[in-house]
Amino acid sequence: MRHNLKYFDKMRCLRKRSAVSFLGVLVICLLLMNLYIEDSYVLEGDKQLIRETATHQLNPERYVHTFKDLSNFSGSINISYRYLAGTPLPRKRYLTIGLSSVKRKKGNYLLETIKSIFEQSSYEELKEIAVVVQLADFDSAWCEGMVQDISQKFAHHIIAGRLIVIHVPEEYYPVLDGLKRNYNDPEDRVKFRSKQNVDYAFLLNFCANLSDYYVMLEDDVRCSKNFLTTVKKVITSREGSYWVTLEFSKLGYIGKLYHSHDLPRLAHFLLMFYQEMPCDWLLIHFRGLLAQKEVIRFKPSLFQHMGYYSSYKGAENKLKDDDFEEESFDIPDNPPANLHTNMNVFENYEASKAYSSIDEYFWGKAPSTGDFYGIVFEKPIKITKIKVVTGTEDRQNDILHHGALEVGEKIIGSKKGRQCTTYLRLGEFKNGNFEMTDVEHKVLFSINCMRILVTKSQKEWLIIRSISIWTSQTSNQ
Repeated sequence: MRHNLKYFDKMRCLRKRSAVSFLGVLVICLLLMNLYIEDSYVLEGDKQLIRETATHQLNPERYVHTFKDLSNFSGSINISYRYLAGTPLPRKRYLTIGLSSVKRKKGNYLLETIKSIFEQSSYEELKEIAVVVQLADFDSAWCEGMVQDISQKFAHHIIAGRLIVIHVPEEYYPVLDGLKRNYNDPEDRVKFRSKQNVDYAFLLNFCANLSDYYVMLEDDVRCSKNFLTTVKKVITSREGSYWVTLEFSKLGYIGKLYHSHDLPRLAHFLLMFYQEMPCDWLLIHFRGLLAQKEVIRFKPSLFQHMGYYSSYKGAENKLKDDDFEEESFDIPDNPPANLHTNMNVFENYEASKAYSSIDEYFWGKAPSTGDFYGIVFEKPIKITKIKVVTGTEDRQNDILHHGALEVGEKIIGSKKGRQCTTYLRLGEFKNGNFEMTDVEHKVLFSINCMRILVTKSQKEWLIIRSISIWTSQTSNQ
């Protein structure tokens, strides 16, 4: 078993090298599916066509646009879901949290996971979420027992329309025996991960119209306090930027956030390639096909794996996310803004990376007196707190040795070249960092701009690791 796991890990490392050829295969499959799939579920003959797809290599980038526009992938899969608890939602929510669970040989963490979701959410947050639990095991006795436990422990959430439990009958599943043994996986593992892909496809399909956003969790997860508020702040901070997947955990497919309008395509995608590879690998390919090349991951993580035994054969699974923080933490608002600098930027460490909520930074070559990093907010704001960190642990000398932070008003110029005419200096950087609270009591005007000003040339390069801004309210112009 241990040998198989090591081999499996090696194959994970090789996936990037084989991505181009695999994506070529995906493209052919997509074109075949465009011919054979209507707006209903994949027929048995169509599944056989997918399995027998040719292996000619094509340029995948040429077909990314085709994949985006396939109308066949915008409709839902025609499945009859059984409601085991709860009823259809009376109104659309902000976020749907999806869980799929099967009977485990050892341990059961589903009830604790549901409990953590609700306990770590405030009353106001509960109004904006829906939790959908799919009991995906074919053992009807186990499903009935789980429904009884869930209904007893979370009756008020079911009555309030926050919790739904569903099941998909076995007859809707594709063939799960005799599948291709990619990566030389044993047959039972291939069957397990292939069924898991179908489970998630059916769950995504069900959740497509329940909310604006969807986050994928496993059934053995612990949540951070007020995770919804943090998710909303991150989404707001990325307004105007393109993204397919935002990640709030570095483990598997825990904490992967999607626009709900992408769920039908993702459901079809998992269903088409259910036997090819594990779900987390397919999610990476889906993100790439929709032209998000880099991982966008938020730190600290909002979700932690808490299970000790895997749902696969009860094997030990001690994976933990060391970036997880359970207690509430002070997440900055970082309102939408245009970012610019006159410093010489190194490679692709552009200005936007210092203002991001994910783990990346701005890196500029040795700055001179008068150089700046500027932020022009889309709307005037009231700031309560500012924190700027420069340098990193491995480049501790690439800090701002002499600099000041200023805020500005009276904006002029076009949308692309806007700037403030008047600036107020709030203070100097100390040991490469700047932090100030109660800013709203020190600045009497609504702030349109903020800038980091270099007050003395330095020979060291400059890393701006993070810029964090907290606001009280948006001021009207």
